[in-house]
Amino acid sequence: MSLKKPVADTAMVKTALGDQYDPLSEPPNTEHSDHPVWPKIRAALCDVYDPEIPVSIYELGLMYKVVVTDADGVSDVYVEMTLTSPNCPVAQDMPGMVQAAIMPIEGIGEVKVDIVFDPTWDKSFMSETAKLQLNMF
Repeated sequence: MSLKKPVADTAMVKTALGDQYDPLSEPPNTEHSDHPVWPKIRAALCDVYDPEIPVSIYELGLMYKVVVTDADGVSDVYVEMTLTSPNCPVAQDMPGMVQAAIMPIEGIGEVKVDIVFDPTWDKSFMSETAKLQLNMF
């Protein structure tokens, strides 16, 4: 699987997120589009935490791909993500946690979450902010 850089450049993301944008909080390998609902999805994912790690799953770099498609007047979301370990104790709950975070966003239709383990997650997938918060630099 090849991970691509986000379509949006720094200026575009800052315009969308305003003063909340911190380039150091962006994980290097998360693929997403510049769909108008993306900033709200990003914010929702930043509010989801692995219960054992005090950093959001977004900043941990667990999101490999977030695809938004428009159909029938709503935006459907597909999330491809991983876990820090295949033995993660919240493996069963994490897809539901991600769905529960994204579903309340206005205009969202279906949310599908797939857990994958290729490529294997490691600390290089984390944002710089997450590395600093966890003393993993």
